[in-house]
Amino acid sequence: MSNFRTAESVSPKHPDKICDQISDAILDAHLAVDPNARVAVDVAGGHGTVFVTGEVTSLAQGVDVKAIVKRLAGDNITVIEHIATQSPEIAQGVDVGGAGDQGIMVGYACDETPEMLPLEVVLARDLNQYLYERWPNDGKSQVTTVDGLVHTIVASFQHAPSDELHEAVRSWNRQQTIASKYARETILHVNPAGDWHVGGFDADAGLTGRKLVVDNYGPRIPIGGGAFSGKDPSKVDRSAAYMARKIATDYLQKRQAHEVFVWLAYAIGYNQALEATVIIDGVEEQVSGYDLTPKGIISDLDLRRPLYEETARYGHFGHRGFPWEGSVRY
Repeated sequence: MSNFRTAESVSPKHPDKICDQISDAILDAHLAVDPNARVAVDVAGGHGTVFVTGEVTSLAQGVDVKAIVKRLAGDNITVIEHIATQSPEIAQGVDVGGAGDQGIMVGYACDETPEMLPLEVVLARDLNQYLYERWPNDGKSQVTTVDGLVHTIVASFQHAPSDELHEAVRSWNRQQTIASKYARETILHVNPAGDWHVGGFDADAGLTGRKLVVDNYGPRIPIGGGAFSGKDPSKVDRSAAYMARKIATDYLQKRQAHEVFVWLAYAIGYNQALEATVIIDGVEEQVSGYDLTPKGIISDLDLRRPLYEETARYGHFGHRGFPWEGSVRY
């Protein structure tokens, strides 16, 4: 029985990814001055206007939100900013070390790729990065595999003539070594709706947190919590998701497993995980040996520093240098 698997990736100039990067750049600007800043910033943008809203409680009072937006979205943008302080009712639970919200976070690791991510996810992302280096514009890629072989590739990039884009995709496919190829020609859909020149905020609206599956592990792995971008690490739907990934990569390597799932669950204002389950090649047990309190996670992964804008570009997992990745085998 054939095993078809598909994943997509979007470029950093995709409208949703622009919003993610703005949210995380604002977070980084606060953490650079105040490591204990409480930040939850959302961005909606499109057609010449960017709206920034959310809650910030921070000693960093001089953060230039408009400058951050214009750096990432362009100078010809009207910025509407409406940011309030964190609710004192939420703050009182976080102040004593509790989680900033309830939620269920899923971590994952597998031995399909050196990044310990699903093959189709790595392929789609790698193709997107390859094409973005040539056409640093709005764009999407998608790769379908079957039984570990490249079956179909989709690529749509702004300002990329179809014939040149077609050749670039073929070149990438010839060079990539992660997956095998079919003996016959891989199916290609290159700019399938035609060449296009209007992209980014000129073509579509974007929103922080709308690329959750791209940010996580692709469509065949469940996701539990909310969006990551724009949230400081007291929000467990970010920090605990990172810890769940760290645990998954650790167990994968310690047990020499093929696939590991991790589930962590929290209640707002409470500092202990309500669930800490790991499933190793189908066998379930309880996670042990980790401090899963929000403070413990933040300390272990050193999360109170400005490192988040980069996470908003090409997904949060499988990248060298992120502290939750452990010893990713590049």
